[in-house]
Parts: sequence; structure tokens; C-alpha cells
Amino acid sequence: MKYIWLVAWREYAENAKTKGFWLGMLLVPAIIFFSAQVPIWLQKKGTPVRHYVLVDQSDTLAAVVEARLERAHQKRVLGELTDYVRKHGTATNAAPMPSLDQFMSQGGATNYLEKLQSRLKPDAPPFKPPRRDFQSAPLPAGLSKDANFATLVEKLRPYLRGEAKIEVNGQRVPLSAAILIPRDIEKQIVRPPDKSPRPTNSAAGIEYWSGNLADNQLRDEVEQSVNMEIRRREYLSRGLDAAAIREVEQTYAPFASLNPKKEAGQEAVKSVDVIKQWMPSAFVYLLWVSIFAIVQMLLTNIVEEKSNRIIEVLLSSVTPGELMMGKLVGIGAVGLTMVGSWILALFAILIWKSGEAASVTGPLLAVLQSSPLIPMFSVYFLFGFVMYAALILALGSVCNTLKEAQSYMGVITMLMMVPLMTMTFIPKDPNGVLARVLSWIPIYTPFIMMNRVMADPPWFDLVGTAVLLLVTTAGALWMAAKVFRVGILRTGQPPRILEMLRWLRR
Repeated sequence: MKYIWLVAWREYAENAKTKGFWLGMLLVPAIIFFSAQVPIWLQKKGTPVRHYVLVDQSDTLAAVVEARLERAHQKRVLGELTDYVRKHGTATNAAPMPSLDQFMSQGGATNYLEKLQSRLKPDAPPFKPPRRDFQSAPLPAGLSKDANFATLVEKLRPYLRGEAKIEVNGQRVPLSAAILIPRDIEKQIVRPPDKSPRPTNSAAGIEYWSGNLADNQLRDEVEQSVNMEIRRREYLSRGLDAAAIREVEQTYAPFASLNPKKEAGQEAVKSVDVIKQWMPSAFVYLLWVSIFAIVQMLLTNIVEEKSNRIIEVLLSSVTPGELMMGKLVGIGAVGLTMVGSWILALFAILIWKSGEAASVTGPLLAVLQSSPLIPMFSVYFLFGFVMYAALILALGSVCNTLKEAQSYMGVITMLMMVPLMTMTFIPKDPNGVLARVLSWIPIYTPFIMMNRVMADPPWFDLVGTAVLLLVTTAGALWMAAKVFRVGILRTGQPPRILEMLRWLRR
């Protein structure tokens, strides 16, 4: 046993000194951090203001579009202001934030900030409202909104292509889009009783010109605002009360999602419950990445030492069994260190961000703290790693080069893809036929049972698969030891599968 720990410490120390180990420890936390932070940074600072030209020859819809865009901007302002109060406000003087309609009718951020002074901490920084997503721009000099659309488009085309910039408040800025509303838009409205196809030479209705096909936010806002206004006018033209119809459209029957597995009086489904149902999928992916990366490390290690003849030196001091177990324990400890650092980093980021985005990070943190996800992940990681590591040790011991080892690793990788392909399906039917069948296939048991752990799988599945996994892991170690003992000093062509099976009887 002493030599096993000596070999394990050697493996751990050697791998802990490598750049790959530290990159692996730091890269995943960095990815988690930047995945949460970069979209916020890009939204606040990275996304430029998109300028647009709005030509409304009907003189009836421009105000509607502008009001819709202003409302969307004020919604963002209110959201930023809510986060600002949550971060810099005093808990003893808290008050509910207004609705969007109240916020806009009471003067917006300027008026509301005056009321907030008594609720802010003395060292609170000044509030910085977000930039507008979209800003209107005037037509270039020499263009009239009454010109025909062909002329307008021809003159605006260089601006829309980025070949020229438009002037706004004394600054020259790129033009993102042009919205052209024809004078006879009322005649082009499609009404349900008449669904006959239009002639191909008919007008196109409202024209939205933009070279950015990936960003449809402005187009969607314009389309929705115009269609809502058109429907409101239709109500009025038919003698209907638009306000009353809007109230009717907002009438609904309360619909509650209830979970029969929860205690009486607590059955209502909350966001935490939904997160709890889907979070195992994230842990399945983490489990897959960690096991795959660490067994790759183990394979590379064993093949390199065999090709460099270091194995022969080590076997002069320890037995093949001690060497194999020492490598397994040492590399496993490296893997635990990396995965442990990832999980600690996840907790630290969630705790840090809980004050800024409590609606998202709060439930995530609550699920991690109150559920068995972390303990079960640790158990399935250990069993999964040992099982796959035993297989890798056996295959690596008979390979003389990394090229030979990669051919075997390709097959193993294909087998390991099954849990990834079913990762999002299993939570939808965690106790269905597919989930239960895959749970009883040992090479998939750690991944599938990790995915089912929050869905209260039957005790028979929990205990039975655990026993199966334990027996399979023990059997894999026994077979790996048999193959490792013979194959580690073998040179030349790798043995065939039947030959390796004969080694098991020795």
C-alpha cells in the first residue's frame, strides 16, 4: 500500500506542475464568470446605439412607433433603477418599485430618483441610465419624406451599406435601418375575410431596409406597434370599444402549476422547482467533461511513459498492480482537485452575483445548497472515473504510441456520446423506459442517474444501479489489472481483443 501512495503522489505532483493542470483549473471558472458577465457588459457598453430613419408618408403611425420604442427604453431604465436600488438602497427604508406605467406617468427616472434619496446609502454612486437601443435620425439633406420610395431607397442605400454616415446632433453616425410607411397604408391592410393572394406587382406595404439580418429587434418592435394600432383602428371603425376589447383580451382564468410530490399547502410550483428539474443536465455535462478530460490525461500519461521506457524504471521498484493503482489514485486526485475548484468557483460567482441578479442566481444558489446534487455528483464522478480509467489503463498499457491509443479512444468517445445526446430528453421523462434502460447499462449509469437524481427515481433503480455500478467498477479494475500486468511491458503491434481476453484467465 505504501508504494501505491508513493506512485499516486508522484503522479499528482507531476501533473500539478503542468500548465495544462492550471489552465484546466482556471479556464472553466473563467468561462462560468464570463458567461454570466459578458452579456451584461455587451448590453451596457458593447452594443452601440442603432440609428434609424422613419419616413411616415401617412402621418399616422410614426408617433405610435416612437411611443413603443420609448416604452421599451423606459422599461430598461426601470430595470436598471431596480438593480441600483437593490444594490445601494437601505434595507430599513425599502419600498416596492412602481409599475412601468406609474414610472412613466410620474416623470421617469429623474423624478423617481428625487424620491429615492432617503432610501439610498450615503456612499451610493450616481445612477447612470442605460443607453438607448435605438435612436431616430433625420433624413439626409436634400431628401424629402414625400419623395417616392424608389428615390428614397436609392439615396439611402449608401448609408445603409455603410459607405456613408448620417448626421445626428452634429455627429456623423452609421445608419442601421430605414423604415418606410407608404401614404396609402390603409388600403394595403390585409383583412381576414379577403385572403386572396396579392398580385406580384402590388406595393410591399411597410418597407424595412437593413443590412443587419441578425438583429430583428427594431423590426419586431415596429411591426408589433403598427399592427396593434391598426387593430385598434379596426375596432373603432366597426363601432367597437377598443379599450373594452383590450380589457376583455386581458381577462383570463388563473392557472396554477402544482406538484403532488410536495407537502400539503406547499404544492405551488416555483422557479426553484423548475431549475431543480433541469439543473442535473448541467451536472451531467460537467460530469462528462471532467471524466473525459481526466481519462484523456491518464491515457496520455501511460502511453508517454511506456514509449519513453520510464515504465521499466518504475517497475523495478513497484509491482504492476501497485503502479496501476498509484496512477489511478494520483490522476483521480488531480481530477478531484480540478472539479472541486470548478464547483467552488461556481458557488463563489453565484454568491457574488446574488445581489445584482437575485431573480436568477438566488434560485440557482438555493438549489445547490438544499439539494443532493453536489454529493451525488461526487459519488458518480468517482465511480465513473474509476470505471473509465480502468478501461483506459488497460488499453493504454498495450499501446506504444499515442496514435494507436487514439484509435481506441475514438470508440470510447462514440460510446460516451449517448449521455450527451439524451441529456435534455431524460429530464422530460426521468422515469420512462429509455431513462430506466440506460440507467442499467453500467457505462451510462453515472450520467443517466445523475440526470434522474432530482426526479425521485424508484428506490429499486437507485439501489440497484448503485450495486451494479459498484460491481462493474470492481470488475473493471480486476480486468484492467490482468491486462495491465501483461501489456505494460509488451512491445510491437497491439494485441487483438481475443488475445487480451485470454490474458484474463492467467
